[in-house]
Amino acid sequence: MIRYADIVGESIVDGVGIRVSAFLQGCPRYCPGCHNPKLLAAEGGTLVTEEAFAGLLLKKITPLHQGITFTGGDPLLQPEAVLKVILLLRKSAPRLNIWLYTGYTFDEVCHWEIMQYIDVLVDGPFILEKRDISLPWRGSSNQRVINVPDSLRSGKVVEMLFESH
Repeated sequence: MIRYADIVGESIVDGVGIRVSAFLQGCPRYCPGCHNPKLLAAEGGTLVTEEAFAGLLLKKITPLHQGITFTGGDPLLQPEAVLKVILLLRKSAPRLNIWLYTGYTFDEVCHWEIMQYIDVLVDGPFILEKRDISLPWRGSSNQRVINVPDSLRSGKVVEMLFESH
């Protein structure tokens, strides 16, 4: 079972391209200035099977979508359920890329099985004192946008670079 708060069918702020964004319920961090404070409580949201949730996400996919982003809350509060959903998505829609936002750092989770199936990890807790709205895809300067497959292959964090506009 997986607990989610919302699904946004067409997002351009949660990763590169048009994406489906899955907002998962629950986060243990309670960062000051949290972007989604209503998603902090682990018992909120809607509880569904992983198969049903994958189906809800896939129904929103069009040929224009580049991928699916898991955000929250913190998706890694439910790592087994999210892994199951990602495996179902990979089987049904292998062309999609998967982004995941978490308050954990890459070093804390790089050994988790789920990392083998994620394309991009935005890691680290939001830190209000380091808030920077000019940064692409993240809220504070301590957070990194990480190419997970390259990082796992090289054994060190490989950050994605984006041009400033």
